[in-house]
This record gives sequence, C-alpha cells and structure tokens, in this order.
Amino acid sequence: MYHHSASTSRPAAGSVTGVLEPAADSKDAIHFQRCTWCGTAMYHRLLCPVCQGSELRTERSEGVGTVRHSTVVHRNTPAARNVSLIELAEGFVVRGRVMGPPIGIHSGDRVQLSTAKDPVRGEPVFQLLEEPYRAWS
Repeated sequence: MYHHSASTSRPAAGSVTGVLEPAADSKDAIHFQRCTWCGTAMYHRLLCPVCQGSELRTERSEGVGTVRHSTVVHRNTPAARNVSLIELAEGFVVRGRVMGPPIGIHSGDRVQLSTAKDPVRGEPVFQLLEEPYRAWS
C-alpha cells in the first residue's frame, strides 16, 4: 500500500506519477486510475491488471453506476448491512455500501455516489437513483 511521506512533494492529480493522490478540489468523489498504455480503468492498483503497465493516471469518476452483486452481512455489526459490488460508468468495479434496507438492494439497480467514504468502514456510500418497481417481491 502506498504511504505518503510528509517530506516529499506531492504531484498534481492527473499526472502519471500521482497514482493514488486525489485532487484537492473534490472531497466527495471517487478517484480511479487509467492505464496510459491500454486504457483500462481500475480502482486502487499499482499495476494495470491487463498489460502490467505501471504508468497510471488518476481520473475523477462521476459516481454513477450499477449494482453487480449485493449481499447482507450480519457479522461484526449491531445491525444488518449490505456490501455491494458497484460497476461505475467509467468501467471499474468498487466495493461499497448502498443506503436503504439491505434486503431491498438488487443486482441491476442504478446508484449514485452519496459520500466518498463511510466514516466507520472507510468504503464508498451510494444511494439508489430511482426506486425499482417490484410488484411481487
């Protein structure tokens, strides 16, 4: 994992060397990396999973995505919570939490980033864009 040292200078966001450095202008945003060689989008990687390239540039995500998988977790928490895999429009997948009743989150639901990080768990928090119509569920 990358740990920033206070004695070194910080590269600008979007540069090739600033892999995990988010831009200072947007606090509630997801930043991801894109390989400069093959164009693959990824979340918090040091090497491209496709071409193994190390030249990654940081980009800002719009935060709109689709739930690919969701599960309800009862472990180590006072109440049930959901853990979801969200595929964002830019082409990468991130693990996060979707606000709402855990049993009401399903694959294919459209979501929008609510806050960049959960204050307790440190994972992104999303909210449903529209309430899906499920007459018989």
